[in-house]
Amino acid sequence: MSDSIEKNAWQTLRAFTNARIALGRAGNSLPTAPLLAFNLSHAQARDAVHHPLDADVLHEQLRAQGFASLDVHSAAPDREHYLRRPDMGRRLSDESRDLLNNAASDDPPEVVFVIADGLSAFAASKQSMPLLQAITKRLADWKIGPVVVARQARVALGDEIGELLRTKLVVMLIGERPGLSSPDSLGIYLTYAPKVGCSDAQRNCISNVRPEGLDYEAAAHKLHYLLTHARRLGLTGVGLKDDSDALLQTAEAASIIADASRK
Repeated sequence: MSDSIEKNAWQTLRAFTNARIALGRAGNSLPTAPLLAFNLSHAQARDAVHHPLDADVLHEQLRAQGFASLDVHSAAPDREHYLRRPDMGRRLSDESRDLLNNAASDDPPEVVFVIADGLSAFAASKQSMPLLQAITKRLADWKIGPVVVARQARVALGDEIGELLRTKLVVMLIGERPGLSSPDSLGIYLTYAPKVGCSDAQRNCISNVRPEGLDYEAAAHKLHYLLTHARRLGLTGVGLKDDSDALLQTAEAASIIADASRK
C-alpha cells in the first residue's frame, strides 16, 4: 500500500515546520495517515474551544506558588452565550464587579495578571503558570496585585478588571483561537491605564506562547521589556515598540565577546 503513495518534492522541508506541507498523495486524495492526523487536530481544536477552565485547580497552583488570587466571571453565563455574544465576554458579571470593588486597595498595584480561558482553556491551564513564574522572577521591584482567574473571558475583560483594581498595567494571559497545529497557544495582552472602552490600538500583544512556539523564557523577556518601557513612558499600544529582540541579540553578542576575551 505504501508504494502507491506519491512522495512530495518538499518532503525535506517538513523538518522545519509543523505546517501541513508535503503530505504526499494517494490517487486524488491524501494518504490515510495525514488525513487521520488532520481529523484529530480538528477535533482537538474544537475541544479546546468548548472545554471548561478548571479554575479551582488554577487557584490551588497559584496558592502553592505564593500568589494571592481572585476568581471572576464575565457577563456570559455559559459557553454558548460566550461564543454567540462576544460583547458579554468583555464585561464582568455583577457579582464579579462587586468582588473587585471590595478587593481594590488604597495602595494599588503596578501590575495585575489575569489568567483567562478565552478560546482555549487548554492554553490557560497549561501555559499560564510556567509563564507567570518566568515573568514574576524578573519583577522583584514591582508591586504585583492578586492574580485574577477569569472565565468566559475576552481580551477586553482585562480593562474592567484593571480599572476596578486601580492598577497601572494589566496583563491578560488568555487562550488564543486554536489552530490545527496549536490548540494550546497562549496570548499575552498588555494595557497601560486599563479602563472600559480601551481599543486594541492601546495594547501590545505577544502571541503563540507555548513550548513549540515562543517558549516561556523568550515570552517573559519580551513581556519584561514591554512592562519596563510601558511604566517608563506611561503608555502601551502603537506608541510602544517591541525592540526586545535587538536587546537580546546585543546581550548575546556581549556575552560572546566576554567569553572570547577570557580565553
